[in-house]
Amino acid sequence: MLSRVADHLYWMSRYLERAEHTARLIGVHLDLMLDQTPATAASRRERLAASLATPLPPESLQDDYSMTQALTFSPANKSSIVACVAAARENAQNVRERISSEMWEQINQLYLSLKQANPEKIWRTEPHRFFRSVKEGAHLFQGLTDSTMNHGEGWHFIQVGRFIERAGATAALLDVHYNAFSQPLQNLSLPDDYLEWIGLLRSCTAFEAYCKVYTADFQPQAIAEFLLLNHEFPHSVYFAVNEIQTALHGIAEATETRKLGRVYRLVGRLRASFDFDQIDDIMAAGLHLYLQDIQSQCRQIHEALYQTYITYPIEAALAAEGR
Repeated sequence: MLSRVADHLYWMSRYLERAEHTARLIGVHLDLMLDQTPATAASRRERLAASLATPLPPESLQDDYSMTQALTFSPANKSSIVACVAAARENAQNVRERISSEMWEQINQLYLSLKQANPEKIWRTEPHRFFRSVKEGAHLFQGLTDSTMNHGEGWHFIQVGRFIERAGATAALLDVHYNAFSQPLQNLSLPDDYLEWIGLLRSCTAFEAYCKVYTADFQPQAIAEFLLLNHEFPHSVYFAVNEIQTALHGIAEATETRKLGRVYRLVGRLRASFDFDQIDDIMAAGLHLYLQDIQSQCRQIHEALYQTYITYPIEAALAAEGR
């Protein structure tokens, strides 16, 4: 596969995952708006922007409407939902022959629905329905990808993009939330505490899945364990890292590449650490440092992936052809 094609598939997937993640967090934020004081509202807006790593101008953080518009429709914000879906569609268009017709139709339909949306009307009448439609549009695209595309090299690049984005975004969300509510971490005492921790679980689509494992005992340490180390939940960091490693192994097999490059070492090291990490040890050593390290390793994996498959020197390509 051409490196150009791999690059477009990878970023198509990352941008769409980012749009879905942003829509999910905004949807939860709008639900929490129904029961909050002005001071609580301001801190929630700041946490939401921080967890998305999206620097917003001060005026965008003055009220929920301004922030929602900036995170959803602002052309100046390259991480807004509209900008991410547009970027995903552009990448898909550049590799139109490599994806299925159903995939193209779905991402094009999602893009057009966003371009035709009336922000004022949505805010006044149906914001929850709108953000749910964005999430469902992304989920439908992911389902069509798995159902209609050959699970070969291109599909594996799509998987790597999706789960690198998910691992880093989840770690960033947890980092911001636990920094804000680090004292105390042992017990929940106020009704607002429950809302905040339930909101975190819902932000990761994890509320029902968590309750099936831990019942309705919303303890911060248990929530961290579930969202970090659970082997079965699709939005846990462990699950995402495991999927990255699986996809990279699929790329190596499809390209007949030995699994000894830097990208494989980095992913293997991160994946292996989850097999031995315990939540008690993580909390004792410092959750913030742990989550920062995960985000740093995700960035390193991205850079190593590029060096291996996207921006490698021509000499390496000729050497590979001569093997």
